[in-house]
Amino acid sequence: MQDLAKHIEDYASRLPLVASCRIHNLAGISPNALRTAAERLSLRANGVGVIAVDHPRTRNILRDMVEAGIRLVTLVSDIPAAPRSAYVGIDNRVAGRTAALLMGRFLGGREGQLAMVVGSRSYRGHEEREMGFRSVLGEEFPNLTVSSAVEINDEPDASYAETMKALHNEPELLGNYCAGAGRSGIAKAIREARPNRKPVFICHDLTRETRGYLVDDLADVVIDQNARLIAEQSVIQLLGSIASSAPYLTRKFIEPRLIFRENVPVQ
Repeated sequence: MQDLAKHIEDYASRLPLVASCRIHNLAGISPNALRTAAERLSLRANGVGVIAVDHPRTRNILRDMVEAGIRLVTLVSDIPAAPRSAYVGIDNRVAGRTAALLMGRFLGGREGQLAMVVGSRSYRGHEEREMGFRSVLGEEFPNLTVSSAVEINDEPDASYAETMKALHNEPELLGNYCAGAGRSGIAKAIREARPNRKPVFICHDLTRETRGYLVDDLADVVIDQNARLIAEQSVIQLLGSIASSAPYLTRKFIEPRLIFRENVPVQ
């Protein structure tokens, strides 16, 4: 999220059509946190990009924004029932399906248990990743079973505790899929537990942290949603929706990148 915010500010600062750009950091994922941020919006705001949970109160806050004349785009995790002009991000269900395909191929027909960590199912994106992951396992890899799937609200300490528990309960744990944040807790647990055979570890988003996991062979692949491209497209989509008389723009997903140890891009 920090990378995304920096890319948005950087790109907006280079466009003469953008008079100003301000990032509001939410105090949490609850609708109350979004309401507090919405109340701090400038009266001159023309467009807003939002990363928020899909909840009735959230949708109502977003409807109020749009009815006040503000154009809206959702980023990273969509809220389809909100009157947004566009969603900018990857197809999260496809990302989850991709993670399951990679997990199955990495494990090469072995039979056993997997662990999954979900940031929060309140985020539609995390829920869709889990759905996609489970779908492909059921369709193509019935030899693999998700024995542990927990919500950790993107807290590394929680993901650490849950991963240590999973490694203790399943000494031969074959894989771990992190569908949201909390990656650092999983990496720390794998380092400390030092299982005889490291579980396949798949996570999302290329950051300084996950680059290190790839290079150190802790993570096997990172499914990256390309923060720079999302940032640029969110600004472009907002400008387009402000300039257009049509409130809804054509939907086009960002293509995710598969990053392995050997193809880590330059920052």
